[in-house]
Amino acid sequence: MTHRETVQARGHGNVSAEHASTFEVTSDEFLTPAGDCILAVEADRTPAEFDDAFISACQDTDATITVTLETDDHADRIGARGHPDLTFDSDRSLVGRTSDYVDERTVAVSATKAACDVDRDLVAALADGAAVTVTLEVE
Repeated sequence: MTHRETVQARGHGNVSAEHASTFEVTSDEFLTPAGDCILAVEADRTPAEFDDAFISACQDTDATITVTLETDDHADRIGARGHPDLTFDSDRSLVGRTSDYVDERTVAVSATKAACDVDRDLVAALADGAAVTVTLEVE
């Protein structure tokens, strides 16, 4: 069974997507140039609001998680895995990691892409402030 969560956010002029091991979407309204893992701001939902069934599915070691980022003109997909230690407790941001590190913000580990690997046309749209739909699906 596939479980899905959707988050609406928007890009920001300081989106650089240069981080080599993580990607992040935050509910913060601003972004400093130091936030090189952040792809979007003003997220309308955070992991703490995700459905219990979705969270449980992500806590399975065999879970496959797909994160899709879509603007009007561009899209990219990131594959990842679940982890038993995922808590989805963050009320601020969601982070995907290429490593197996888990904290309250982590929503997926062993990601196939970090911010620096995201489609550059998509990143350019986000840097121009494009609205983005972030869809997380777990199987």
